[in-house]
Amino acid sequence: MSDAPLAHLDDQVEELLRAIADLASLEELTNAEPTLVGKRSVLSSLQKSLGSLSPEERRDAGARLQEARRRVVEALEAQRRDLEARARVAELDADRLDLGDVVLDAVRVPLGAGHPGIVAITQYALEEVFVGMGFRVEDGPEVESDWYNFEALNMPPAHPARGMWDTFYLELGEPETVVLRTHTSPTQIHLMEKAVAEESLPLHAVMPGRCYRRDTPDARHLAAFHQIEGIVVDRGITFADLAGTIDTFTRAYFGPDIDSRLRPGYFPFTEPSAEFEITCTLCRGEGCRTCSQTGWIELGGCGMIDPAVFAAVGIDAEEWSGFAFGFGIDRCAQMRYQIADMRALIENDLRFVRQFS
Repeated sequence: MSDAPLAHLDDQVEELLRAIADLASLEELTNAEPTLVGKRSVLSSLQKSLGSLSPEERRDAGARLQEARRRVVEALEAQRRDLEARARVAELDADRLDLGDVVLDAVRVPLGAGHPGIVAITQYALEEVFVGMGFRVEDGPEVESDWYNFEALNMPPAHPARGMWDTFYLELGEPETVVLRTHTSPTQIHLMEKAVAEESLPLHAVMPGRCYRRDTPDARHLAAFHQIEGIVVDRGITFADLAGTIDTFTRAYFGPDIDSRLRPGYFPFTEPSAEFEITCTLCRGEGCRTCSQTGWIELGGCGMIDPAVFAAVGIDAEEWSGFAFGFGIDRCAQMRYQIADMRALIENDLRFVRQFS
């Protein structure tokens, strides 16, 4: 029978939408998410059943199923935002100060919101995840010297690895000595220098912030973007600790049905180095335009801190070891909220911005 696997699709979608509407807390939503849109969901089971159809039937059925998944995912994210707002209101009510009979007259005015609000929301959520994992949150300057941005990170002048970052130089001091930071890694150097001066090692910190590169904006890149960097320096740290940290973060932030993987990579300030990817949240690993049909999205880079970097800040690599990682906050927002094109973050379309105000 044509399209037999999807004979009850409309009823199944309505049942999923009712289940989403009945979710009363963020904890319930988190627990139910794998069975609603994850690998254990009815939609995933239907996807697997399409193999019994002819190619033409499979194409039409696949389109129906993708539209059904889109409706369910949108409903789930809308419910998530509503529950987060309710939780925030409840928290504020609990902290409310009772002023008795004091009444203040005020004119209601529209509240402003940071733009793009989704980036700020994502940064706060990432910070909460990492604080829960035992990291502290630090900050650093956006304008850096060449030494902090490159040399201390094992990239001396004219080093070919500098070509990996298209750089904005500022007309300050000697030519090509002051830059808009190309990554948040310079903050790691500042923190390690401070830890050595104060004798406060070990170090466990994340550093969110804005970065700049001469990139042409496309579906996954912007010239001014946001990054979050992490660093751990302690005794006996291994690559296994790094892999475990990446996996724990991925599941805590994106959900239990999203996987991470590490691929060998190269970065001058880490050795060995790796690039880490997560399952594409738009297509759930099936392949789409955003993930270039691979089913995976590169989130960032990571690796064990190179002894040359330790030497630059005065840390004994025989006693201490550590790892570092960094990835785009904008990319996380794109994956979390299923934004097909990152340029939507800078187009000033109020219909988009108001979704996250």
